[in-house]
Amino acid sequence: MTGARAADRPAVRIAMWSARHPWRAVLGWLLLVVVCLALGSMAGTRAADSVDYRVGQAGRAEDIAQEAGILDPLEEKVVITPRPGSSTLDEDAARDAAADAVRRMTGAPSVAAVKKPERSPSGDALLVTLTMKGEDAGISGDIPQLLERTEAVQKAHPQVQVAQTGHFSMGQGVSESMGEDLATAERITLPLTLVILMVVFGAIVAAGVPVLLALSAVGAAMGLSQLFSHLFPSVGANNNLILLMGMAVGVDYSLLFVKRVREEHARSGGRIGDEAALRIAVTTAGRSVLVSGCAVIVSLAALFVVGDVVFSSLAISSISVVAIVLGASLTLLPALLAKLGRTLERPRLPLLGRLAARSSGPGRMWPRLLRPAMARPRAALVLGLLVIAGLALPALGMQLSSTEVSTLPKVAAVKARDRMMEQFPSQGADYLVVVRTDAEHRGELRPALRELEQRVEREPLFRSELAPRTRIAGDGSTGTLRIRTPYAIDSDKAQQALDRVRDDLVPGTAGRIPGAETAVTGDVARNADVLDHQMDALPWVIGAVLSLSFLVMLVAFRSVPIALVSTLLNVASAGGALGLLVLVFQSDWVQGQLDYASNGFIVARIPLFLFVILFGLSTDYNVFMVSRIKEAAQQGQATKDAILEGIGRSASVVTGGAVVMVAVFVSFIFTNLLEMKQLGFGLCMAVILDVVVVRILIMPAALQLLARRLWWPGSAMDRVQAAVPDRREEVQVTR
Repeated sequence: MTGARAADRPAVRIAMWSARHPWRAVLGWLLLVVVCLALGSMAGTRAADSVDYRVGQAGRAEDIAQEAGILDPLEEKVVITPRPGSSTLDEDAARDAAADAVRRMTGAPSVAAVKKPERSPSGDALLVTLTMKGEDAGISGDIPQLLERTEAVQKAHPQVQVAQTGHFSMGQGVSESMGEDLATAERITLPLTLVILMVVFGAIVAAGVPVLLALSAVGAAMGLSQLFSHLFPSVGANNNLILLMGMAVGVDYSLLFVKRVREEHARSGGRIGDEAALRIAVTTAGRSVLVSGCAVIVSLAALFVVGDVVFSSLAISSISVVAIVLGASLTLLPALLAKLGRTLERPRLPLLGRLAARSSGPGRMWPRLLRPAMARPRAALVLGLLVIAGLALPALGMQLSSTEVSTLPKVAAVKARDRMMEQFPSQGADYLVVVRTDAEHRGELRPALRELEQRVEREPLFRSELAPRTRIAGDGSTGTLRIRTPYAIDSDKAQQALDRVRDDLVPGTAGRIPGAETAVTGDVARNADVLDHQMDALPWVIGAVLSLSFLVMLVAFRSVPIALVSTLLNVASAGGALGLLVLVFQSDWVQGQLDYASNGFIVARIPLFLFVILFGLSTDYNVFMVSRIKEAAQQGQATKDAILEGIGRSASVVTGGAVVMVAVFVSFIFTNLLEMKQLGFGLCMAVILDVVVVRILIMPAALQLLARRLWWPGSAMDRVQAAVPDRREEVQVTR
């Protein structure tokens, strides 16, 4: 046995043990899912707090101020405005509602102080400010109770509109909205996936197996995600991503397995037994699943390079569900297939059953689609690359922003914030300047902050109803100055103000203190630093993904050309998808159809996350197709014929998997969170491009042009991994 086959033996042994002991394997798997869910439920979810999100200069400023005990606590606001449909405020009702809010909020567990109601400059709104106490994680659990008190005020005073907004209430509202989105995605995805699989298989039982595997893996991963949140705090979108990845990968791997078992039965004309067909599927499709699963995990692991709580949290959730799907594919799936046997083909669906039976081989459609690329590979390659380049071109004009508030779904707390910003301009962007000195120069701290305050008051950018406020720590070595502006945090003026503070005002005042450490934070500063942090990490992540994906393909197939072509194909799919993402979401021409308000930018996290996920999922298809090409070559076919045979035989699996993936991703386009819309759209477009352009034009053409050196540095097929058993022996095994 070759080294390659020896490396596969543990996976084969595990799968075949499951096939021979199906009830043990199924019960063991169910026990694992229950344990994961139970442990997750007992551990609970640790949500990321403001400390977890700290990066860059803004994060450093908050660390310094918190260490000195002078970091301003977070605030929640109760906003009282005219009731919907009315343009004027009922002043008596508004005063009564404000007094009621003060009374109800005073003494609440998470509220340190309640300020007197503040009237807006126009007189059309009142604002009650709640100063929170404790850490984010401790407060978050009390927010539902606080929101109930706000709702009680609203019920008692229907003549006005009463709503709560702030960091915590917006987070609670968005979390609930995402939970509703997840339920909506499930309602769309599951029936649609079943219908697609029934079309692919022509049998109800065969269609149900992939869905069963994917859903059980998603459930187990959601439980593990709660456990992992104590190491990598949850950022809210974890379960949504687990469903997306679990359904896409789970159905893909199951589809490959089930189709291979059916193909072996069809190829032998029923002369081989169920166990023999399953063994061939395990040894071939099982190895493809193992390689592609490892490739996806390796690609996702590159997200840890960013060093950001959002990427780390989503990466561990995605890796968990892919790893569980991989385990299920090598244990639960063989057990189900062995137990079901020929029941897998029942009940057959009229017409669909006959169509599915015809698709066990390459069929007629795919050879016809591949014929132009095989006959004129240079022309096909150029045409395919031109199409991808044209679609990718808009990505050069991509505008990124990490602004979070403008991308949030319009839940009640977000709408309340919009009303507050309209009525109270002083609640706009603010900046916290933090200065730390050593003992020798602490006497210079207060004069420097006073000078900074005076310069700020002369600047038109910082004219606000609220004057700058200074705080000095007890030991006199650390101080802060809060600077107010009347601008929204996502406005150009707010960014200009940040640049003015960081580049000119602070260096020209507190920055002159010898050895002083200065830093500026605030919402605008945090968003800017998050974007800079991600851009700094971008080359490292891309480099890691490219390198690791190349190595996985090289180790799997011992071929430099195949590893290189696979890597470049993934880049092509991602490039085209990013271009389409910019074309759609940086303009407003389809915002009505997709239900979003274009802000002229792409959420900063999306391109990086999209690139990583796409690399993993595209590698699936590369592995599936190259494995069949290698198989055909091992059976003695010429390389050109092997390419046509391999792509043709794997095409139905790739097409079926792609259709299911698109169905899953489309459901996320219609969620309320802009980030999920953009991610779902980008993934959807990438999969379509991957199948329609890359697999039909670019891949066969590139492999055809490299046919003579396709297995370099091996000599003929000697260095290619031998993963296919001798079918002449297998065919002798009877039922």
